Amino acid sequence: MKSQELVEKYVMNTYARKPLCIVSGENATCYDENGKQYIDFSSGIGVNSLGFCDDDWSAAIAKQSQTLQHTSNLYVTQPMAILAEKLCLKTGYAKVFYANSGAEANEGAIKLARKYSFDKYGAAKKRYKIISLVNSFHGRTITTLAATGQDVFHQSFHPFTEGFDYAQANNIDDLLAKLDDTVCAVMIEWIQGEGGVNPLDPEYAKALSAVCQENDLLLIADEVQTGVGRTGQFLASQHYGIQPDITTLAKGLGGGLPIGAFLCNERLANCLQYGDHGTTFGGNPVVCAGANVVLEKVDDGLLEAVRAKEALIRETFAHTPEVMQIDGMGLMLGIQLQQKQAATVVDDCLAEGLIVLTAKDKIRLLPPLTISETELKTGLEILLNVLNQPNKE
Repeated sequence: MKSQELVEKYVMNTYARKPLCIVSGENATCYDENGKQYIDFSSGIGVNSLGFCDDDWSAAIAKQSQTLQHTSNLYVTQPMAILAEKLCLKTGYAKVFYANSGAEANEGAIKLARKYSFDKYGAAKKRYKIISLVNSFHGRTITTLAATGQDVFHQSFHPFTEGFDYAQANNIDDLLAKLDDTVCAVMIEWIQGEGGVNPLDPEYAKALSAVCQENDLLLIADEVQTGVGRTGQFLASQHYGIQPDITTLAKGLGGGLPIGAFLCNERLANCLQYGDHGTTFGGNPVVCAGANVVLEKVDDGLLEAVRAKEALIRETFAHTPEVMQIDGMGLMLGIQLQQKQAATVVDDCLAEGLIVLTAKDKIRLLPPLTISETELKTGLEILLNVLNQPNKE
């Protein structure tokens, strides 16, 4: 059997997988079982920040796997210690907790916020509610589904974890209307990724931050998709000039291996104590060895290049009739179409050798941060040709 048939027979049918089996790749170029070439504008949904099989990244994880692949969090390893220092110095946060995914990072951030209020205000106060934003997405565990502000995800798996409410993004009055004595934190994405590549308005973000400070509410930023250089700054929060109390990371941090993390400021640094939280694989030395290479390479020069690539993408589609507008920042962009269906465009691009994504009714672009100018222009030419084709009857 071919790989596609094996997957259909033996793997649970939870993904609408495309008829593509990728077998190898380098930077933003990959190949299927038949040797067909594709330009990848998805980077594994924002994971392959350095593209496919970066030489330094591959060498680091190979070496680490031959040296020490796992201990447990009862002990210290060098890669996780080095990564912790790099993350805290790079972001200005005091402490980090390692997890294995974005959902786990967000769960940990939720626990930290509730523990802070429990310690400060006591159990009798019942100050545990977290307000997230309508159209948000924070993960697929029962609790992070509850934190997700989309009704479509609140089906089939009841009962969901209690203690969440949802406010309209960019509407500070709606947020204020949802505040009561039970709220302990507000959870946001600077750019709603799965929700449609929708950036928060800067004035709203500023007002939201002020409300949190005035009411001793923790501000949690889910940067699972926006973090680690994706938007042209190391953290998307830097575009807004705001440092949340907690920021979560995952996806691009590992460069292709599973990792999650949440960072916190000084006042939360000692909130979680022995036994309050844990994970078997968090801070795994092989994964951290790869993440250390990612952090070394996502420097000011690469961030500047990301912003330049954004400008090239916007310039390419500036006079394309089918493109209504482009939302997002850096290499996290959503193209709003005039008439074409995003899902159809994805399929047409795939047939022509380009991998793109959707986000609601938009085409979502998440190419590797390291994509070369040649790869970028080749992919953009394919997408431009697809968008300029007449609609099929």
